[in-house]
Amino acid sequence: MRLDSLTPSRMIVALVAAGAIGGASVSMLEARNAHAAPLPAATATTTTGIPVALPDFSQITQKAGPAVVNISVVGTRDEGDKVAADDDDASPFAGDPFAEYFFKRFGGAPGMQQKRGQAQPVRAQGSGFIVSADGIILTNAHVVKGAKEITVKLTDRRELKAKVLGSDPKTDIAVLKVDAKNLPVVTLGSTNDLKVGEWVLAIGSPYGFENTVTAGVVSAKGRSLPDDSAVPFIQTDVAVNPGNSGGPLFNARGEVVGINSQIYSRTGGFQGLSFAIPIDLATKIKDKIVAHGKVEHARLGVVVQEVNQSLADSFKLASPEGALVADVEKGGPADKAGLQTGDVIRKVDGKPVVSSGDLPAAISLASPGDKVQLEVWRKGSMQEIDAKLGNADDKAAKVASARDSDASGGKLGLALRPLQPQERRQAGVDAGMLIADVAGAAAMAGVQPGDLLLAINGTPIKNIDQVREAVAKSDKSVALLVQRGDEKIFVPVRIG
Repeated sequence: MRLDSLTPSRMIVALVAAGAIGGASVSMLEARNAHAAPLPAATATTTTGIPVALPDFSQITQKAGPAVVNISVVGTRDEGDKVAADDDDASPFAGDPFAEYFFKRFGGAPGMQQKRGQAQPVRAQGSGFIVSADGIILTNAHVVKGAKEITVKLTDRRELKAKVLGSDPKTDIAVLKVDAKNLPVVTLGSTNDLKVGEWVLAIGSPYGFENTVTAGVVSAKGRSLPDDSAVPFIQTDVAVNPGNSGGPLFNARGEVVGINSQIYSRTGGFQGLSFAIPIDLATKIKDKIVAHGKVEHARLGVVVQEVNQSLADSFKLASPEGALVADVEKGGPADKAGLQTGDVIRKVDGKPVVSSGDLPAAISLASPGDKVQLEVWRKGSMQEIDAKLGNADDKAAKVASARDSDASGGKLGLALRPLQPQERRQAGVDAGMLIADVAGAAAMAGVQPGDLLLAINGTPIKNIDQVREAVAKSDKSVALLVQRGDEKIFVPVRIG
């Protein structure tokens, strides 16, 4: 999405490459280097008596700054890849990633048609950092997407031509190589050691201003962003602007802990929220690119969605955590392992799945053919399921998007009729009921006439008596598995 097309009324996830050629993504580096010694810092005491370190980032800037580079790119961008939602008046949902994703999945909204046009020449700027003295550089994939010519500028004003060793759009990591020796390098840290509230700083080229230093704190870890399900972002309040893309995020010990990638903004400029790709992830991607020139991601073969309080109540979960399986790809790895629609995945190899985005992030870091152990909540009890992962290149992974519902009322508000045999064949389902009309709570939750009702609270529905029974057993809400077109999604409906 063009940064210069944003308006104050729209909240969007913005790429932070000035004049970025490509789309969003992320990357990370190696955590092989030794930890740097902590910097000396002045201290102050708060009214609570807790000492607070006041960092001096000048030493980090002096030592690590020469390893941060400015990246200039000349390339082309195909205007046919853009949508009219980039224009101010194209669609009432323009700039809303959640609404755009929802309508894109379920047939589109008025005004969201693609533009057609010829490839346009584009110049872009971003940032990067040197990770090996022989010229290996890390940056964002979206910085160099479509690049015909890449120039790397060092702090000593040398300009070197670079080539792309490999790029991974899924995580937005790219690895560049310049022909040089004895270059300055950064020290790599570990995201695992990073704490919320810890001081961090960014060095990059916002708006082309080379080696600009900005600082702040870690706001959160493991953030999932729309359409970026493979990356558990580091959220900070470090000022990051167009041109910072691909630059390093340092901790107070001078170690790189992330790659600055995206911002949330109403204007296209920094407004207090910036996101970085964890360095541990970037390191794994970099190693695969250097070794093989490409990256293969694993695939489980499910569509998952967030578990909100309404869905947690529907499935009798103690807390609204986990990844709810909205659909299972027939014949895929999950199907072969025995996963079912309505399962809630709570752990992967012993690691908790709190948000639905935790699942694809964990799976994408594995390799095709790896085996994972899943802890699954199914019909009131926890089960363990072993799955052998497939290759994500075979079929793109999906994450469902659901709207929260504030609907209230004592009835479901659905008019249902059985599916005819021809309708079942066309929809590719064995059972279910057609939603002929919608009112009340179901309408407020977003259910529409023509949707297919396949299950309630994970139990397949074949007749109206099953619907009444499921609703009668539910205290606060029910989870309706709805199929619209080829897509399936659980919709929470408040009934009490």
